[in-house]
Amino acid sequence: MALSVFDLFSIGIGPSSSHTVGPMRAAVEFLELLGDDLANVARVRCTLNGSLGATGVGHGTDRAVMLGLMGEIPESVNPKAVAPAVADVQVTGHLKLGGVHEIPFSHNNDIILDGLNELPGHPNGMRLEAWNDAGELLAEQVYYSVGGGFIVSGDVSPADPVVCETNDVPFPYETGAELMDHCAREGKSIAEIAYANELSMHTAEETDNDLRAVWEVMQECVRNGATSEGRLPGGLQVLRRAPALYRKLTNEATTDPLSTLDWVSFYALAVNEENAAGGRVVTAPTNGAAGIIPAVLHYYRDFIDGADWEGVKTFLLTSAAIGMIFKNTASISGAEVGCQGEVGSACSMAAAGCAAVMGGTPAQVENAAEIAMEHNLGLTCDPIGGLVQIPCIERNAIAAVKAITAARTALNGDGSHVVSLDDVIVTMRETGRDMQVKYKETALGGLAVHVGVSVNVVEC
Repeated sequence: MALSVFDLFSIGIGPSSSHTVGPMRAAVEFLELLGDDLANVARVRCTLNGSLGATGVGHGTDRAVMLGLMGEIPESVNPKAVAPAVADVQVTGHLKLGGVHEIPFSHNNDIILDGLNELPGHPNGMRLEAWNDAGELLAEQVYYSVGGGFIVSGDVSPADPVVCETNDVPFPYETGAELMDHCAREGKSIAEIAYANELSMHTAEETDNDLRAVWEVMQECVRNGATSEGRLPGGLQVLRRAPALYRKLTNEATTDPLSTLDWVSFYALAVNEENAAGGRVVTAPTNGAAGIIPAVLHYYRDFIDGADWEGVKTFLLTSAAIGMIFKNTASISGAEVGCQGEVGSACSMAAAGCAAVMGGTPAQVENAAEIAMEHNLGLTCDPIGGLVQIPCIERNAIAAVKAITAARTALNGDGSHVVSLDDVIVTMRETGRDMQVKYKETALGGLAVHVGVSVNVVEC
């Protein structure tokens, strides 16, 4: 099945698409694997390997697995119900598998954090096992959470990216060059190519309704972030800054010509603080980078003359089309290639969308995406305490501004450039392969070990 726009933009909860959304989906898929045997299950165990084990507590992976085993899915789970549901399991020592079959469940004994040992297919690996009363193994499956909430099961080659099929759409492509060829040959924009492909999987009404739903969640996330005061959970005691910034921007008259940048920062901070608090967000393409595309879209809505729904639609389709190239030819997983794969790809996608709604040609849009990614190469993923807070929240704000700058830089040219988007994506993947593991979402290097903050959230 080809990638859909809604694979890149899926609705879920924070704080991490790879560590929260993906594991929750894997647990639900395991329930489906059990099938009729679900009623015979007496015990379930989940082992979290590699990055899932190393930073799983800070990212809420343990909670996500429990919720998935209860039958909850990221798209519909109520963020406010998460803490009470998990607390009930921890207090009672019982869990309702699939919401219907109660089994004994120990958070300490049935969720094993094995951060020192990676499974062969991906740094984000996990194994789920189920037994009956007689101790017989009913089902066992390995899952990999490969970024953006995507999961794959079974044997995966560690040498190649997880590639989705492309030939079952009218305009198949894996690379930027192939996408540009379609645009040139058909006389279509990138958004029009993406929309035509989407219509081979969904009706026009379904596609438009789902795009509106994505945009509404993005706007709701900003609104919630603007009014949610206090400190973020997890031990770092990070103060939410979006509410104060919002009050300043709305209550103080200013002649500062750069105040627009403060608004862009506010949009990103609001989203990523909501994500860090476990709120509802859109993976864009990951939770750790969830604030960049909404921030640039809000910039378009509020500061570009003539902004309308068709522009929002063009922005989302264009950015998703670029995101599919990253997903199919490299990675959007911080545990695999560092934050260049998360914030870098989101910045590139946002730059492309921004250039498109500002009238850019396909060549200028591709150039905008390339500029943004080129200047995120080598970005490490080193969250303090394994929490999606520092440096993640500020990093989204900076990347949103960078995306706008990349779009404007590309629009000031004619689309011709030396380095192609494909060149920079290949470079990103090779850089990720060369990057030491401690800089890839393990909380074992960088800021995570050099900042003098004691947080008991990382367990290996």
